[in-house]
Amino acid sequence: MENVLWISLLLLLGYTLSGRERLAGAGWFMFGFYWLSTPEYYLHIQDYFNVALTLLAAAFSFYLGVRILSRRASSAFCWASRAAAIGGVMYFPFVEISSLNSWLIGSTTQFTYLFMGAFGVPVIMERWNVLILNGRAVEIVLACTAIESIALFAGVILSVQAPGGRRFAAVALSTLAIYTLNLGRNAFVLLAYGGQWFGADSFYVAHNVIAKIGSTIALLLIAYLVFALLPELLSHIDELIKELRLSVRNPGRGDA
Repeated sequence: MENVLWISLLLLLGYTLSGRERLAGAGWFMFGFYWLSTPEYYLHIQDYFNVALTLLAAAFSFYLGVRILSRRASSAFCWASRAAAIGGVMYFPFVEISSLNSWLIGSTTQFTYLFMGAFGVPVIMERWNVLILNGRAVEIVLACTAIESIALFAGVILSVQAPGGRRFAAVALSTLAIYTLNLGRNAFVLLAYGGQWFGADSFYVAHNVIAKIGSTIALLLIAYLVFALLPELLSHIDELIKELRLSVRNPGRGDA
């Protein structure tokens, strides 16, 4: 699957640089196969929210691949291809390159430790990626670093045709907000689990329920601020949604 991933990214990057839509179509198909390989991991850790997200990502990837290769892609689909290429290049090296993966996880563990220590919480950093509170350990993994959300926002922002100053401001705002709120999320999970706030299921309730809901609300608020800075982005998303709705209502529509 690593090869499939890198091939899909190269194809999408090739489209971004050359404008050849067949490269984008093939890239989306390969991307779809990659996403189909990921739900097993999230099932193993009982993260059903991300299971649903990865399956939706696979379906969306295959759909875009069909639309583009059948020459029924609108400009919104082409924008989505550029956004995926940019976001993917920012995200997947941290997934597949062990040194980058370890650096990001270790940095997030260290910052979470310092963040909690600043508020007087007696957390212990046992190892480079493990924090302990009241004798209960939490391991920081890549999903705890917020790199997925940061790369997603950066991809959709940088793929928009807009003045560089506004794009830079939107990337800086979203990255800072997401990473800071993610440190708070990590701290909340450790506090809830270490203090057994929700009984025997404290980790599951804090991490898989409350933190997921809170993260979703936070991302929606950050998206609102980004749209205020970059109304062009909202236009692209609105066009993409309209195109998807029309496709569902009339799947045989053949306009380009």
